[in-house]
Amino acid sequence: MIRGSMVALITPFNEDGSVNYDKLRELVEWHIAEQTDAILVLGTTAETPALTITEEDEIARISIETAAGRVPIIVGSGSNNTMIAMEQSIKYEKMGADALLVITPYYNKTNKAGMVNHFYTVADAVNIPIYVYNVPGRTGVSLTYEALAEISKHKNIVGIKEASGDMSFITKISRLITDDFNVYCGNDDISIPLMSMGGAGIISVLANILPRQTHEMAMAYLEGDVKKAADMQKYYLDFINALFIETNPIPIKEAMNLVGMNVGGYRMPLCPMEEDTKAKLIETMKAIDLL
Repeated sequence: MIRGSMVALITPFNEDGSVNYDKLRELVEWHIAEQTDAILVLGTTAETPALTITEEDEIARISIETAAGRVPIIVGSGSNNTMIAMEQSIKYEKMGADALLVITPYYNKTNKAGMVNHFYTVADAVNIPIYVYNVPGRTGVSLTYEALAEISKHKNIVGIKEASGDMSFITKISRLITDDFNVYCGNDDISIPLMSMGGAGIISVLANILPRQTHEMAMAYLEGDVKKAADMQKYYLDFINALFIETNPIPIKEAMNLVGMNVGGYRMPLCPMEEDTKAKLIETMKAIDLL
């Protein structure tokens, strides 16, 4: 059971729009040095819908190879096609992934039985841990408590990345937390409130630019220093909100480039920030001495 801060890693691009695999290796090494507790590749923040299967496979391979067991690598393998999700999950397990992130099947909008069967089919096909990913703002479908209660019983399903932002729902699903299943925050603005309900950590966009601080905030709470964790959550809140002032990962990549991390641009249909929202981002970065 991973505890602490897991970065939802961006995908770096070269000027010509190709994936910058050298920068990817550099980012993995940097996160290890900065005490990130696990690295998630091929999630939403990675612009996965705009990547080819070949690129996804190479990102997973390089990340696993570079980490070399020093930090867990979680690979996004989900799809709204159950068979593809199963095939990708098997592939990444064979590559050496430590765990998988599997999103709820979007667009199809299945019922409870279909949702449960989707995750059971994928989980039955592998022997490594799976984290369910609930992000209704992206998918147009949300897990119900009843479906998650069933899904969480599978021995290979060890947690959920909960990104609905609904604290009422989070409170309800926290009743499912056991030694074998936990809840992870997928919204940086409520990471400490979610952890107060028993959550084990954060799957973070913020950690792309402030990995050590995000780790320290999560561990402060987990080690009992609630005041420090809460103070850090509040201190970074305006910047966190600015990271979602436009569609993720546009603002986080903009912020990383502003501080000289040179992670490149975006894949269409994503594009650079508008000038007014960029100005707000810069203002919040200056407020926390990032610029």
